[in-house]
Amino acid sequence: MRIPTRSLCLAAVLLPGAVAAQTRDATQDAEIQRLRQTVDMLTARIQALESGQASTAQQAPPNAAQPATAVASTPGGVGRPTQLVEVASPDAMKVKPSPLPARDTFDEDDQATARADNEVPPGDDLEGFFVIPGTETWLRLGGYAKLDAMFDSGDAGVTDEFVPSSIPVDGGRDSTRFNMHARQTRLTFEGRRNTDAGQLRFLIQNDFFGSGGSYGYRLRHAWGQLGNTYVGFGWSAFMDLDSGPDTLDFAGPPASPFARLASVRQYFPLGNGNQLILAAEHRAPELQFSGVTQRSRTAAPNLVLAARHEADWGSLQASGLLRYLTYDSAKDSNEGSDSATAGGLALSGTWGWGDNGDYMVFGAVGGQGIGAFIGDLGGLNVDGVVDPQGDLQVLQQYGGWLGYTHHWTQRWRSTLTYSRLYLERDTLLDPSVFRRSDYAAANIIWQPAPSWSWGAELLYGKLQEQSGASGDVFRLQTALKYDFVK
Repeated sequence: MRIPTRSLCLAAVLLPGAVAAQTRDATQDAEIQRLRQTVDMLTARIQALESGQASTAQQAPPNAAQPATAVASTPGGVGRPTQLVEVASPDAMKVKPSPLPARDTFDEDDQATARADNEVPPGDDLEGFFVIPGTETWLRLGGYAKLDAMFDSGDAGVTDEFVPSSIPVDGGRDSTRFNMHARQTRLTFEGRRNTDAGQLRFLIQNDFFGSGGSYGYRLRHAWGQLGNTYVGFGWSAFMDLDSGPDTLDFAGPPASPFARLASVRQYFPLGNGNQLILAAEHRAPELQFSGVTQRSRTAAPNLVLAARHEADWGSLQASGLLRYLTYDSAKDSNEGSDSATAGGLALSGTWGWGDNGDYMVFGAVGGQGIGAFIGDLGGLNVDGVVDPQGDLQVLQQYGGWLGYTHHWTQRWRSTLTYSRLYLERDTLLDPSVFRRSDYAAANIIWQPAPSWSWGAELLYGKLQEQSGASGDVFRLQTALKYDFVK
């Protein structure tokens, strides 16, 4: 009878084992059992890992790189592969970068503005985005902690930011004063998701300039944009955030358009860096009344039409604003009601040159009944005035700003800013109402690392009232900022 070769091999293996088994004790049996359990555990973990990687590969957005793995030590000393967080890239997220040159800004407000095609803001490399396991949504938590310390030569009116329209013309309390706060600290929650209709981007941001105490929570942004359709609460389409100068001061140039509001808008990319923007926005009329029973009424949305060009040298934007201002009186009042059409134009831009990153920002704004959309005039009720006969007269506003940033080295930079703003002189206005403001700022900023910056800034503001009376003040401000993700 022929004995199979496999049986001979088994016999060769088992025969010595059978002999050794006669001398094996209970301790060796226990050790072998433990080794078998370890092999079974490792086999199960490898199978689970392979299954998890396959699932992640199916869920990842197109063009996304597969997540890396690392070995983490377990309490039992067995190495276990661990999936790291998958990070984002413009290709993986199907979003194009902005053609504008990258530049650093202390307030980072340009990073929170909506853009055509949801393009990546200038200088943003999508650092910090990660994919939610089991979804195609990318998330990023951002923001910064900022401490401001201010020394004023006199009464500056508003203490936590520099607002020339609030400076007392009679000198107020002439004594010098010091203030320190961290109210500009903010938290940003941003998400992106690829869809068949284009990329969906949503952004929620807050700071602590609210009215609920010295550090009341305030919502800055809450909006979403699918493809080129934007809805929510955020910057007005009349604004050009890229044209804002790099200041430590939270308020910035008084003449620049400024408004956060609820709106719906549509971007129309035209190619070669050109685009149109059409928006409908909510902003109530801000009026001066002669009667105690009169009140403004929002009868129609504010309409914005803007044309914009972006290139590697900078940007240029022309924006038009159309408003319908109305007011009513109480039913039992004979003061009547009236309405008027108002509107204005803004032209702004940025221009960068050289290899060291120097750039200039500029802008001009003018119109009638647009005070609610201008930085130093918002909240002063100077869109228009109602005369004793009940007729609504719109008021003219105009001004401009200019800023220049120079990089001394890779870590040191400075910005010079000047702005002037006018409101027309009108005999219907109270003599104490705003007439003109001037704003000037010069700073030095040190940024030794992307995640933190320090700066010092000298500011000058002057207010002139309708009566011709004026007041001015100097402020020395320093700020330290730590970025959450950079």
